[in-house]
Amino acid sequence: MIQLKKVTKTYGEGDNAFQALKGVDLNIEKGDFVAIMGPSGSGKSTLMNILGALDKPTTGTYLLNKQDVGKLSDSRLADFRNKEVGFIFQQFNLLKRTSVYDNVAMPGLYGGLPKLDERIRAVVKEVGLSDKLNNKSNELSGGQIQRVAIARALLMEPAIIMADEPTGNLDSKATKEILNILLNIHKAGNTIILITHEPYIAEYAQRTIKLFDGLIESDKKNGSRRRKL
Repeated sequence: MIQLKKVTKTYGEGDNAFQALKGVDLNIEKGDFVAIMGPSGSGKSTLMNILGALDKPTTGTYLLNKQDVGKLSDSRLADFRNKEVGFIFQQFNLLKRTSVYDNVAMPGLYGGLPKLDERIRAVVKEVGLSDKLNNKSNELSGGQIQRVAIARALLMEPAIIMADEPTGNLDSKATKEILNILLNIHKAGNTIILITHEPYIAEYAQRTIKLFDGLIESDKKNGSRRRKL
């Protein structure tokens, strides 16, 4: 499904140039649940930005279903980000003082999703917030806000869910709730790519990829240690 070939990413020029990725090769199959770890400056956020088509490699190739993402037009890239990938961020990125319903609706309004009302109610129910549809985001707890963000990410039925430190601002109870939701999403067939600093969170994934200094240091299956619902 996803294939990176010798992907590099350099920021700046000349003496100020910084190479965040130094030739990454990576394959992610449809239905994988992959955790990406690494210290600050390892390149993990840069890698996620490239996988989510928020940025382009400096050199190398990113293939999605055998299509070269780097050669897509800006309009096609925007369409790709709206329909093929669902993003979940640590900072939630919801509109404040706006209802759960309207926050979840946003990708569908941009993408012209048919039967939008039906789909909104379905994904909000999936994350257990049907009774909060008309609540504003500033009236919710941190865990509830992240569940709204997950519902929004699911709205367009994307094949890939990218979660960047989705539990970083949550307490332990809310963290477990969010991770169990991600496991259910994966069980339904989505490919999930999870960025995390925490080894115990990475154990929820099938694979853990560790980055160091812009390169993949290790790529291992989690096997029997993988956490269950």
